[in-house]
Amino acid sequence: MDTIEHTRFSAPPAQRAAGLAQLACASQDGRTRLRRLYQDGSAKIRMPAVSGGPLEAVLINTAGGLTGGDRLGWEIEVGAHASATITTQACEKIYRAASDRAEVSVRLTVGENGRVAWLPQETIVFDRSAFARTLDLDLAAGAEALVLEATVFGRTAMGERAVQGGFHDRWRVRRGGALIHAEDFRIGPDIAATLARPPIAGGAVAMATVLLISPRAEALLDPVREIIGGQGGASTWSVQESGKLLARLYAGDGYRLRQHLVPLVGLLNGKAGLPKIWSL
Repeated sequence: MDTIEHTRFSAPPAQRAAGLAQLACASQDGRTRLRRLYQDGSAKIRMPAVSGGPLEAVLINTAGGLTGGDRLGWEIEVGAHASATITTQACEKIYRAASDRAEVSVRLTVGENGRVAWLPQETIVFDRSAFARTLDLDLAAGAEALVLEATVFGRTAMGERAVQGGFHDRWRVRRGGALIHAEDFRIGPDIAATLARPPIAGGAVAMATVLLISPRAEALLDPVREIIGGQGGASTWSVQESGKLLARLYAGDGYRLRQHLVPLVGLLNGKAGLPKIWSL
């Protein structure tokens, strides 16, 4: 018995989730229509029927969440004069990682005078998770974009806290190849202690960043600030012959954050309003 190799009894490596989905749409006969759809692994896309307005796409991760070693990619191409709203079926959950980190990459491309609204539901971060997300947005001349990412560090209603972990969110937005917006948000390993500091979040565990690239940006600043109230702030700039509005929100939990996000997205997304799945 002493000669038996102990490696025979070691557990097999855990299976990792991987997925890539690509969607391309174009303007045809005054409407935005699907041109190409590719799905692989756990990344799926569904498109509910709409009577008019932009094409609406719902992203689905069939793995039911992400943990260390998982990889997910979304690539959306909106053609010239086309318009699309992209959301998710549910909140993405980032679970505890035994090793490595979960990674999500998002690439959005919008043609001349096109428009994209990237409006996923909240990302929920669990204790001892490790997560990195990159978002790259390329806009042609005259293109507009509305981008939202909301994150909840622990479900307080369930008695859960994200105490330790690692979270990194990286955005790069370009128009005609020129960089017009860049940011990196990184927190960890002491997530709860960092969020508790008054200069950072003052104990808030739910937060969102909203970016609008549009000529309407400056005109919307006052109503945006009214919706946000004392739960964040917003500013506007003129950039690359367009306007840029950046808003940041925070709240004590995901429910109170959404109370501000719903009217804010409804305002900034114009006639398209909220994604239908948000009200389900």
